[in-house]
Amino acid sequence: MISDLLHGPTYAEMHEPTDLDETFRTRVAGLQVSNPHHHLNLFNICWHDASGRIDPLIIPKEITGIDANIVVLDGGRFPSGSMKVGPAYAMLMEKEIAYQLRPGQGQIIGPSTGNFGIGTAYVSRLKGYEARIVMPEGMSQERYALIRSHGGTTDLTPGTESDVLLTLEHTRERYSSRVDCHILGQFEDMANYRFHRHVTGKAIEDGIAELGLSRVDAFVSAPGSAGTLAAGDALRTIWSDIVVAAVEPMECSTLFDGSGGQHVIEGIGDQMVTLIHNVFTTDLVVRVPGARTLQGMELLRTAPDLMMAVTGIPEEDACKLQGRLGPSGICNLMGAIRVAQQLGLGEAHTVVTVATDNYDRYASVSRSLASQLGREPNQSDLSIWHEAILNLEQEVDVCSLHDPGQHERLHQMKKSTWTRLGVDPAYIDGMREASFWEEAYAEIPALDHQWQELRVAPHPDLANC
Repeated sequence: MISDLLHGPTYAEMHEPTDLDETFRTRVAGLQVSNPHHHLNLFNICWHDASGRIDPLIIPKEITGIDANIVVLDGGRFPSGSMKVGPAYAMLMEKEIAYQLRPGQGQIIGPSTGNFGIGTAYVSRLKGYEARIVMPEGMSQERYALIRSHGGTTDLTPGTESDVLLTLEHTRERYSSRVDCHILGQFEDMANYRFHRHVTGKAIEDGIAELGLSRVDAFVSAPGSAGTLAAGDALRTIWSDIVVAAVEPMECSTLFDGSGGQHVIEGIGDQMVTLIHNVFTTDLVVRVPGARTLQGMELLRTAPDLMMAVTGIPEEDACKLQGRLGPSGICNLMGAIRVAQQLGLGEAHTVVTVATDNYDRYASVSRSLASQLGREPNQSDLSIWHEAILNLEQEVDVCSLHDPGQHERLHQMKKSTWTRLGVDPAYIDGMREASFWEEAYAEIPALDHQWQELRVAPHPDLANC
């Protein structure tokens, strides 16, 4: 039985999937549509398509209102519909290496607000494990349905996105002492950092090359787990003067000023500094009004002809953009625009961000917005909302973490949260040093070697699949 065996890519194969046999890559790529729960879809966990392309989105200047290039990597193309499946796979792979974990030996527990939970359920199914996702009860209904579609179950905790600490506390109280439960902790597991630094960082480099652009001037990402921000550490080894910016909801601006609160942007703004966030290499924090992200999502999910009428973009761009960004992707886009404004970037400059997922899991959010309006958004509404995007400087704040004491403030916030959750204070204080992060990243070759020794090696002949 394949579920009794270990399988899936190495970090190197996710970093550069074209190193795999070309026939194998082509056939595996087809499985994502024809047989999405086939175990070899694990080899589709990468940013590249079968031909090795990234196919990044350049947001038209008619939408951004600025001259700088705003480039978005589409994480919705990953298996399960979100790039969060990558860290979920990496964490489970590393547990199989370190703890001799095998299918049938227990349940995988994934604390999440949605996308990571969906990815955990998906990866667990393909590897032959049962999965239970611990998450707040106030997330979009599509998220729960997708977890169930991949064979996962849920354990719901009170609240919404801002109440992730309750989810983490519940996970530890209920599951951490059980030998039959294995927790994938996206907020604290360095496999999340390793995946994004190694795999997402390389994808950004390749995507920029595809577009014929020479460099990245800024990288922008909204922390949920903050794993994606690790790509900034990779990019800084190429462009030493790059600016790395974190984006968060104005209603829950924990990094910006230490405040918390409820907000509407699912997947980010978790009211804490995560353990795997290298705060000392984050330069700026941007806070975006939550309502603007939902309005922006509506603008970019509407029919192409209406999008064209509102923004003036060509039909080709409207068709390509339609439904490609969920709320956190829109938040990242607005953050990228605002960072470009703050830095005074022009047409020779490039800001890169990511879309964690697509619109497909937010129809219920659109229905809620329409209910608040008392009708479906019309062209007048969309025009007003687009005008707000063009004038972000008036309502989107930016702060520098290079101001005295700011990095240390975030470090102490991290320490306060994670010591309460049982992490050794000395381990956290070690994160002040660049060597901590370099050593964590340097584990990848050894992990890959161990994984190659353990797994069933991929084979180009899929005739019997």
